[in-house]
Amino acid sequence: MFDRGLYLTMQAVRRQLAAMPHDLYLVRLIHCQTRRAFPGERLWTAAQLTHPATIRFLRVRNREGCDVYIHPYGEERNPGYILVDLDHTGPAVVEIMRTNGHDPCVVLQTSPGHLQAWVQVSTTPIEPAMASYLGKQLAHFYGGDLASTDWRHLGRLAGFTNQKPQRRNGRGYPPWVKVLHAHVGPASQGAALLEAAQRDLGYHSNLARPRRILLSAPAHGDAAGTDWLARSAAVADGAKIYAGWLQRLRILERFPQPDWSIADKWVAKELLQRGTPAPQVAAILRDGSPGFPRQHSHPDDYLRRTLARAARELAASPFPERDLLLHCEGQTHAPGL
Repeated sequence: MFDRGLYLTMQAVRRQLAAMPHDLYLVRLIHCQTRRAFPGERLWTAAQLTHPATIRFLRVRNREGCDVYIHPYGEERNPGYILVDLDHTGPAVVEIMRTNGHDPCVVLQTSPGHLQAWVQVSTTPIEPAMASYLGKQLAHFYGGDLASTDWRHLGRLAGFTNQKPQRRNGRGYPPWVKVLHAHVGPASQGAALLEAAQRDLGYHSNLARPRRILLSAPAHGDAAGTDWLARSAAVADGAKIYAGWLQRLRILERFPQPDWSIADKWVAKELLQRGTPAPQVAAILRDGSPGFPRQHSHPDDYLRRTLARAARELAASPFPERDLLLHCEGQTHAPGL
């Protein structure tokens, strides 16, 4: 007898693993109520993990209340895959990641409105300190969960349900973990991201102290480290605010290949209209606009002209599509402000 549920789970698992190929995968089952792990950590090849008998076993445990987690297994090193938990961001941030060359190989919807992304930064294993550093950096840039950035943090496996009670729908059913995007291969700027991290960590003489590495900056001295961390947080805030307005203005929904100069102006108008100081608006555009400065030879002059145009249009008339674009917004503040 054909088991449609089994078939759909197998297809989802195969799609996820095909986009993040590796020799072995660590699978862990954690009961949602007790937070206790199912006895034993299991290592499977892709063929073993997608075998019907394995899928049946995992589906039974899932129905019993266990969440199903996975990580490509690299013994004492990370195999090159960085998890970014985008639990509190919108889908627009994934498009920004792609534009910036940090394109995920896998994007999962773990429940409505909650995403996880796997970014392959290397085809060879990397050290734990480096992987943790990259995880924290990507989380900073894209508003991810900073508590989910250790070098072997587990992500969810597609095709199973999210057993968290707070994620259940109005009828009490748990949501399915779905594959939204899957594409094999490292991020286009993965190597550059890794090289930059190597330069940053090269300032430290003792790489055996990961806690110090994660909390320090790519410069000498504690004061410089504090300044670097503050700047990283500011960049993350700017990117998150910009991504929030992309979503609220439905720019990517209406224009799959937007003119980013126009998008910058629209975001600037919304921020200026809410009383955001012009220097802060410029910083948000600089940190959040995809690929900035793009082809602009004089970025500061571009930002000055963009803000000037936005201010002139606001003075002349209200934002022409405001009622249409913001019909889902409600009476709330600008995201992140």
